[in-house]
Amino acid sequence: MVRMVAKGDDMDPRLAFLLNIGTALVLGVAIGIERQIRQHPAGLRTNALVCLGAALFVSLSVLTNDPPTHMATYVVSGIGFLGGGVILREGMTVKGMNTAATLWCSAAVGTMAGAGLYQYALTATLLILGLHIVLRPCSHWIDVRLKKFDDVDTGYRLQVVCHGKDEGLIRSIVLRHINSHPKMNVHGISTQDSAEADQTVVVAEIFSSERNDRALQDVMSRLNIEPGVKSVRWEKG
Repeated sequence: MVRMVAKGDDMDPRLAFLLNIGTALVLGVAIGIERQIRQHPAGLRTNALVCLGAALFVSLSVLTNDPPTHMATYVVSGIGFLGGGVILREGMTVKGMNTAATLWCSAAVGTMAGAGLYQYALTATLLILGLHIVLRPCSHWIDVRLKKFDDVDTGYRLQVVCHGKDEGLIRSIVLRHINSHPKMNVHGISTQDSAEADQTVVVAEIFSSERNDRALQDVMSRLNIEPGVKSVRWEKG
């Protein structure tokens, strides 16, 4: 079993460090590719960064011969709260996952630098920068290719501006039409204020286990014939 070098081991600690974090990075990328293909919020870069960050924290504990390093443990706990603050959910879309993962990795780098392990901290920094530079276009490439396939989980947001008195009718139409599709369902439906006093905005968050843009076009056409509807639009979540 491959492990970080400790007292009595023959392997050079720098080589062991590279071997361990390299293994973690490759495995994190493998997990991330599967998540990216499935269009989950935590995709390629997020999984790679988290896996790398975890390996860096563990490596620090072994390199300082103090497993687990108490200070690093405090940093891991604290950075979790900080990372959670940058993750935002907008409907079906989750933003900030990569930023939170990067913060976690940055904490690992800072901990190593603070422990005087400058070469290791520099190596980790270069890897993190490389992940962002290399994996960003990879993630984009996967997303572009997935647009050609229909059997991919897809989130939609439907927004209807209507007279306030027609809100109940609009909700009923959306629920009836979307739920009539066996692979689609309404995850949430809410009402928002409109700029016009007598109008309201009905927003529906829709999940589909396969891409079905046609269903959204159909419900939009149905809503547009209602006299109380001012505008309808939809977008992928």
